[in-house]
Amino acid sequence: MKLDTGLSTRHLREVPAAARAAEDAGFDALWIPEAGNDAFLASAIAAEHTKSIKVGTSVAIAFPRSPMITAASAWDLAGLSEGRFIVGLGTQVKGHIERRYSTKWEAPVPKLREYLQSMRAIFKCWSEGGAKLSYQGKFYHFSLMTPFFTPAKHTFTNIPIHIAGVNEHIIRLAGELCDGLHAHPFNSPKYLREYVLPNVEKGLAKSGRSRNDFTIQTTAFVIVGRNQDEIKKNREAVRQQISFYASTRTYKIVLDMHGWGDVAQRLNEKAAKGEWAAMAKEITDEMLDVYTVSGTFDDIHDKVMARYDGLLDRLAFYIPYRPGTDDAEWRKLAKRFNG
Repeated sequence: MKLDTGLSTRHLREVPAAARAAEDAGFDALWIPEAGNDAFLASAIAAEHTKSIKVGTSVAIAFPRSPMITAASAWDLAGLSEGRFIVGLGTQVKGHIERRYSTKWEAPVPKLREYLQSMRAIFKCWSEGGAKLSYQGKFYHFSLMTPFFTPAKHTFTNIPIHIAGVNEHIIRLAGELCDGLHAHPFNSPKYLREYVLPNVEKGLAKSGRSRNDFTIQTTAFVIVGRNQDEIKKNREAVRQQISFYASTRTYKIVLDMHGWGDVAQRLNEKAAKGEWAAMAKEITDEMLDVYTVSGTFDDIHDKVMARYDGLLDRLAFYIPYRPGTDDAEWRKLAKRFNG
């Protein structure tokens, strides 16, 4: 299992130093979230200022962008990084797509299927120097590519595409058409073992591939500290974050796996009223133990491996590495995971 990290800053001027620090600390990949920033722009800066660490979006929101726009960004980043870039895409949920992005919400899984297929068709066109582009679907149609708009060729054309997914149909789609799955941070070993893996396998079988051809990763709720006081403080911050995720109906399956589906309704009602502080009280210590793993820098490696070995191929901690804070501890931890 490889240890990755997320970008620790939301300020573009700070990205070069943060990316270099993550590379120097020994993380295998740096994941760029799209939370208040454009994930591709920050990825470009990170790729330009590093040499070996993989760089990926975790995740860029697909539907507000045309597949052509996403493909162009990914193509340029693959060339800039010399093959280190990974496209991570997500659908988001209806409320955000309609009200935050002012984009039509329609049949997310069938539409995402076409999104992925059309991106692959575009990549193929460009890898062949602008050969005829022809993709016809229900949601997307691409039939025009002239020499002027064909990007410069490079040798890093096999661009990995990962998608984020929580429910069965999108997880199967990942197994069928993608190189990897971003499992949601709000997860448990039971959910991964009994729900995610079987659906990934169904998708892989449809595409004639095996589990070895596929990457499952997550940004897990790993709570780490130098002592118990730090761990306790971090647990409370994570409790609040879990209550936020669990209030979204899309993620109810993760609660249902443990018989806590009724909590989702109560959280959803509180979220609608803006009762954010009260939401955290719905997440009991028992639930927190199911959805998180806690430990010191000395023992967290073994705890993570015991929890996720055989379930995940990559893992980043939800609270990312921040340069200048516990640098020596993070270096030792990254070395234990990545060698």
